[in-house]
Amino acid sequence: MAAEIVNPRSDSTAGHEGAEEPFDPAFALHRGGKMAVQATVPVRDKDDLSLAYTPGVAKVCSAIAEKPELVHDYTWKSNVVAVVTDGTAVLGLGDIGPEASLPVMEGKAILFKQFGGVDAVPIALATTDVDEIIDTVVRLAPSFGGVNLEDISAPRCFEIERRLQERLDIPVFHDDQHGTAVVTLAALRNAARLTGRTLGDLRAVISGAGAAGVAIAKFLLEAGLGDVAVADRKGVVSRDRDDLTPVKRELAELTNKAGLSGSLESALAGADVFIGVSGGTVPEPAVASMAPNSFVFAMANPNPEVHPDIAHKYASVVATGRSDYPNQINNVLAFPGIFAGALQVRASRITEGMKIAAADALAGVVGDELSADYVIPSPFDERVAPAVTAAVAAAARAEGVARR
Repeated sequence: MAAEIVNPRSDSTAGHEGAEEPFDPAFALHRGGKMAVQATVPVRDKDDLSLAYTPGVAKVCSAIAEKPELVHDYTWKSNVVAVVTDGTAVLGLGDIGPEASLPVMEGKAILFKQFGGVDAVPIALATTDVDEIIDTVVRLAPSFGGVNLEDISAPRCFEIERRLQERLDIPVFHDDQHGTAVVTLAALRNAARLTGRTLGDLRAVISGAGAAGVAIAKFLLEAGLGDVAVADRKGVVSRDRDDLTPVKRELAELTNKAGLSGSLESALAGADVFIGVSGGTVPEPAVASMAPNSFVFAMANPNPEVHPDIAHKYASVVATGRSDYPNQINNVLAFPGIFAGALQVRASRITEGMKIAAADALAGVVGDELSADYVIPSPFDERVAPAVTAAVAAAARAEGVARR
C-alpha cells in the first residue's frame, strides 16, 4: 500500500466547489485516498505473465480446489483483514453513512500495515440491517484471513460480532470493543503495579454503556478486577432499573457487586478508577471524592470527560485518548499485533485468553521504566507489535485454536 500527497487547489477542499477556505493539510493528505494496491510479483514479460496469470495460475487454482487449506500458502488470504463498517458510529461523528466513513476505514487499514505488517481492505456497507451485514460478510469471508468490525453502533455490534463468530472459522474482532479493552487493561495493570496494588484491590466506575464500556467492564472482571459499576445517561446500570436493554440487563448481572444505584457522580465516591468512554463532563467535586491514589482514564476525544489538569489534582495516574498528553489509550497498540498473532498461527478465532495475553504483553513493554506518566507505551515504540504478536500466537496455541 502506498499513500501519495498531492497539493489540492488553493481552496483546499475537493468536493467543495467555490469554497474559499484556507489550505488544510488534512485535505491535502487525503486527496485521492490514503491507499493503493501494489503487486508483490513482477509482470515484465510474457513469461512473468504466463506465471502470474494464465496458464500458470490454473495449476495453483486446481491445487487449492483439491486441498483448500493451500489457499493460505498461495494467496494473500493468510495476511489480509477486511475492515468492515456500516458507518453508524464513526469516531465522535456518529451515523455519517458508509461513504463518509471511508477515510477512517482507510486509516485503519494503513495502521494495520504500518504497525502490524498486516494488509487490510476497507469495506463500507450500504446497509444497517443486522442480517444483511452478517450475510454480506459471510459471503466475503473466503477472500480474507480475518474480519475487523469497525464503527458499528451498539447494541447491533454485539449481535453482529457474535453471529459472525458462530458462522465463520476465521478471527472476527470488533475493535471498538476489544481493542479499547485490551489497552485499558494493560494501562490499569501498570497503574496498579506503580501504586503497589493488584487489580483485585480496585473498584472502578465506567462512564458509558456502549460498545467500549460494556466490553471494558466484562474484560476487566475476566482479568480479576475487584468490582466495576457502569453508568449510562440515566445513571448506574443496576438490577433495580426497569429500563435496561438486554445487553445492559446482562451487564447489571455481571457488574456492580456493591449494589450501587443513582448517578455516576455518586458512584465515584471512594472509587479507585474512573474510565471514561462516553464524552460529557465529570464535575470536579466528583473526581475529588475518589479514593486516594486513584486513576483517571478519561478517553473521550477530543475533550476528555475530566481535563488532565483537573485529574492531576486528585489522581496518581492520568490517561486520555489524546496523543498530546502522556498515557494515550490508543487501540493501535493492540489490534495490529492481535491480528498479526492470530494470522501467524491461522487461529480460528480470538479468545479471551488471547486478548489477556495481548494486554499483559503490552503492559510488559513498559517494564522498569514505569512511572505515573508512562503506564502504557507509545504506538511508535517498535517493541509493541512484536511483543503482542508473539503473546497472541502463543496463547492461541495454548488454547487450541491455532491451526499451525
